[in-house]
Amino acid sequence: MGKTHSSFFLLTSSIILLLLVLFACNLLFGSVSIPFMEVWNILTVGDAEKESWRYIVLESRLPQAITAILCGASLAVSGLLLQTSFRNPLAGPSILGITNGASLGVAIVMLIAGGTVAGTGGNIAVVLGALIGSLAVIVLLLFMASIIHSNIMLLIVGIMVSFLVSSIVSLTYIFANADNVHAYVMWGMGSFSDVTVEQLPWFVSVSLSALLLAVTLVKPLNALLLGDDYAQNLGINIHRTRWMILLSTGLLTAIATAYCGPVAFLGLATPHIARLMLRTGNHIQLLPTTILTGAVMALACNLLCIIPSVMMPLNAVTPIFGVPVILYIIIRRRDY
Repeated sequence: MGKTHSSFFLLTSSIILLLLVLFACNLLFGSVSIPFMEVWNILTVGDAEKESWRYIVLESRLPQAITAILCGASLAVSGLLLQTSFRNPLAGPSILGITNGASLGVAIVMLIAGGTVAGTGGNIAVVLGALIGSLAVIVLLLFMASIIHSNIMLLIVGIMVSFLVSSIVSLTYIFANADNVHAYVMWGMGSFSDVTVEQLPWFVSVSLSALLLAVTLVKPLNALLLGDDYAQNLGINIHRTRWMILLSTGLLTAIATAYCGPVAFLGLATPHIARLMLRTGNHIQLLPTTILTGAVMALACNLLCIIPSVMMPLNAVTPIFGVPVILYIIIRRRDY
């Protein structure tokens, strides 16, 4: 037991160190070269040789790095919750159509209602739209899970729902003007740069609240791994637990999708990376490791996006990390 705790502490410390390094790299590197000491002075005393450098670090790079950390953690945890709840290693917010459901809610707000993510009212409208869309898909999936007991068939249902929701999103283009369609398409490419300093407190508070809700589900999640009957014998309220998972997953996916777009693969691949590192399904260790790993993955993807002189779409980078992991899991054919 002592050796296990020691290994977990060492792994966690290593991930945190990597997280700090990547966070620093996200502040240091970009299309504009800023000396290390200038970045340090900006963060500590608020002074800079050039006012433009101060603006870039405090108004662009810092919010972008914080957004990447929280978005990566949120999507990773939502993937873990779904994989445990549906007992399917390929369950994830993007594969099962939950991200598309959130995208549909955002599309209705942005394309039909003409809303934006700017301003407090826009924040609330877009996030509520994303939340309602994601929860609607999750409720449908939970209903289908009560009828279909095959993981493969449930996965196919999720993919079909994803196609259906994508089709509805495409139909909303008919009711939108060219500017709104362009804004929605750009949003759909994914980016951590859309959260401004003014929006950051709202984004941080909602994301941390949803993550905290997920942390409270650690013991019920461990019980669900052993089956519903065993969990009930342990005194776990299965119905309440699944709805808490539903709410947590919906919030995590909605807030991340509303502000950062439908980011692919982070929610699907990251929990598997955490399992491969830990070699355990114990959520007491798995959940915090997944949170940290999701943050690291997001920062690494964002770094690849910002280093070139032209900002790359986030969804052009995330498959580089996610696809090899999923292929490895499929080849091994092992459900952790």
